Amino acid sequence: MIPFLDLKAINQQHRQALIDAATRVIDSGWYVLGQEGKAFEQEFAAYCGTRHCVGMANGLDALVLTLRAWKELGKLKEGDEVIVPANTYIASVLAITENRLKPVLVEPDARTYNLCPQKVRQAITPKTKAIVAVHLYGQLVPMKAIMDLADEHKLLVLEDSAQAHGATVDGKRAGNWGHASGFSFYPGKNLGALGDAGAMTTNDAELAQTVRALGNYGSHRKYENHYQGLNSRLDEMQAALLRVKLQHLDADTLVRQQIAVAYAQGITNPLVTLPITPSSTVASLQNHVFHLFVVRVKNRPAFQAHLKAAGIDTLIHYPIPPHQQEAYRDYQHLSLPLTETIHQEVVSLPMGPTISGEQVQDIIKACNSYTV
Repeated sequence: MIPFLDLKAINQQHRQALIDAATRVIDSGWYVLGQEGKAFEQEFAAYCGTRHCVGMANGLDALVLTLRAWKELGKLKEGDEVIVPANTYIASVLAITENRLKPVLVEPDARTYNLCPQKVRQAITPKTKAIVAVHLYGQLVPMKAIMDLADEHKLLVLEDSAQAHGATVDGKRAGNWGHASGFSFYPGKNLGALGDAGAMTTNDAELAQTVRALGNYGSHRKYENHYQGLNSRLDEMQAALLRVKLQHLDADTLVRQQIAVAYAQGITNPLVTLPITPSSTVASLQNHVFHLFVVRVKNRPAFQAHLKAAGIDTLIHYPIPPHQQEAYRDYQHLSLPLTETIHQEVVSLPMGPTISGEQVQDIIKACNSYTV
């Protein structure tokens, strides 16, 4: 079976360096808020091109605490509207409602699955105060257009960069376009920890300081609590391991882009809708780091069964859109036909830096032999 993602193989490539990093933390005797965390924050900020990075426990907290910090700083208040793509993973919406803000779900661009600036413009009301720009599947939202809209309407922009580590447009990476960005380092991400981890990046020193305090019991100084915060900190072990893997992120991204180009050029079955064109090249794909390679098919169960019979594992990202989840039953009246169709048809093919050329060809062959 060709696995969807072989995390063991990915980490095996760096086994000794990871062991050395873990040993360094164990031997240090310091496991929270130490030098490894500080070093990773500096290195990841430099990688993204931002002035500040604040590590925390996971990617959801990165989004939640950034919006919470804007509330504490008087830039948002309960009930404000926040525009978010309707076809995102539920975490993007949870961060909004956790802060008692109102998510405004908009249909995506049918080609990229990302926010469409025109549809964002149509959704703006006097109550709109922020946009959550989700770089879905690893492809950057058209951020220049989004930032122009934000400037025009005086809106905050929070990038959800959980799937887009390293994606670049016009020399700017994900995490350095909006007023702030949230990252996840969940093990399956392009930059994955060996457990849960996350971070926010920003060029706003006051915001970074506030987010850091909120994730440390609301405290800027030990035992002095300025906010009613929580405990969400990037521990020393995960920081040390992430420092090892950050060194290889660009090389891993290149492999992902090469696999994507091979898929696009090799899969010719008209029953399979590709996310990029066969004429795409690695050079033309810097805005997409292919956390996922997502195709669309009309009869998804049959397509997945066909690939499984050929020894190929696939996943669905995501089977149920947020507005149809029980958690958001108050939104189930919404009519979002494109979002609903996307969630019924998407299938993620195997993607990762350890997939071999032979496996790529086997996947292409299986996709091309699929019939209704």
